[in-house]
Amino acid sequence: MKRSLFLVHRWLGILLCLFMALWFLSGVVMMYVGYPKLTLQERLGSLPALDSAVCCVSVREALKALPADSTPRGLRLTSIAGLPTYVFTLDKNRFVAVDGQSGKQIEGVDAVKATASAHAFMPGKAVYLAQVAEDAWTHSRAMDGHRPLHVVEVQGASPTLLYVSSATGEVVRDASLTERGWGWLGAWLHWLYPLRGGWLDAWWSEIVIYTSLLATLLGITGIWTGCLRWRRQLYANGSHSPYRSLWARWHHKLGLVFGLLLVTWIVSGLFSMNPWKLFDSGAARPPRSSLLLPQESMSTEALLNCLKDNGFAASELEWTRLADSAFILARNAEGGSRLLSASACAPFLQHEQAALEAAGAALMPAARIAGTLVQASYDWHYYARAQHTMGGHLERPLPVLRLTFDDDAQTWLYLDPRSGAVVLRLDGHARVKRWLFALLHSWDWLPLLALRPLWDVLMVLGSIGGLAISVTGALLGWRRLTRKTGQSAAQKN
Repeated sequence: MKRSLFLVHRWLGILLCLFMALWFLSGVVMMYVGYPKLTLQERLGSLPALDSAVCCVSVREALKALPADSTPRGLRLTSIAGLPTYVFTLDKNRFVAVDGQSGKQIEGVDAVKATASAHAFMPGKAVYLAQVAEDAWTHSRAMDGHRPLHVVEVQGASPTLLYVSSATGEVVRDASLTERGWGWLGAWLHWLYPLRGGWLDAWWSEIVIYTSLLATLLGITGIWTGCLRWRRQLYANGSHSPYRSLWARWHHKLGLVFGLLLVTWIVSGLFSMNPWKLFDSGAARPPRSSLLLPQESMSTEALLNCLKDNGFAASELEWTRLADSAFILARNAEGGSRLLSASACAPFLQHEQAALEAAGAALMPAARIAGTLVQASYDWHYYARAQHTMGGHLERPLPVLRLTFDDDAQTWLYLDPRSGAVVLRLDGHARVKRWLFALLHSWDWLPLLALRPLWDVLMVLGSIGGLAISVTGALLGWRRLTRKTGQSAAQKN
């Protein structure tokens, strides 16, 4: 039994230790430089104020430009290449852009249009590079509706790649020189992205899952064998470890100190993939809303003038709904917002709590509200992370209304009073994942996150320990392989 345990650990180490070393190194990089993403604030900050003098045809006129078989799910009025443009969200993650001045669908976004869009987004010399279906910085499935993507480089002190949608002409991702440079050593390695985009792409998830399982087995067998080999009494070599080699003794001791941490990081990384849909409760989800337009509405020009008269320079309008009522959400370049009824010029900051509760209840017709809470600060389940982190692009506004339901899945809905949108849905399974992934993997514990650089010191020290275990294991594996090769060659001679 012991012999089998040692052999399993040895050969799994030979197979995986180098990969594990790269994983710990890349994890430290990702603490400070994340995978490229375009946040809402970055996008809004690039937009000019919408000018009612040059805008726009009516929404109903713009609807006529959509394909006959399409069902619009959402609508924004924004600026693309400096021009007012309606952007419709359709089923199956598809997008259609309509020229706000002519009312015609924008088709055939070419290199010239893409370059103009990139230049309006970021000042500087814009140089068109290529059109790509997918590359190292655009693996996100959320971008599928915009593919193929135009790649434009904005040159300057820090050259930035901008990815422009071929469907709408919008910039949908930016990748700075810093993000790309460190990204090769960070997210690209950490998430096994060398396997994405090629013939292995279809099996990428399975490769990550089963590699993580083998690495977990490697860690568990390492802890087990390490405990079996450790003695209180000294061995003949004067150590509590039986190994004569300095590297082997260090590997043994480091494994006993950092082994459990290493296993929790591997297992929590595995849970991030939601293997075999462990965290899917099967409970009913709030239905995806469709675009709601009132029978009577102010013109787009009147909406913009109304906001301007009330001291708000809107850079983007979004047509939203709360239950069966239509609203327009206006945002400016600084991230501020106002709400408007579609038929009256009376801007306001947020929906009333009673209206939000009624709308939330309508999203879960088979359940009843068991509790309500106006949450003015972050807590264990609802919190924000730094922009560069994996979830840093997700909006987590405050205050937020949390509705607790009595359904079997124990669903919680978080509604943003400033937009009426559901910003987060959690059921019992998702809250378990919060423990098993976010807490164990990135130590998302609010008191610790608030005590930086303590969080940084602990994470880096743990990563150094994991890296040291992996490097010493790789060296021992290399010695084992070369010794076996040398013995085989000697026997042949």
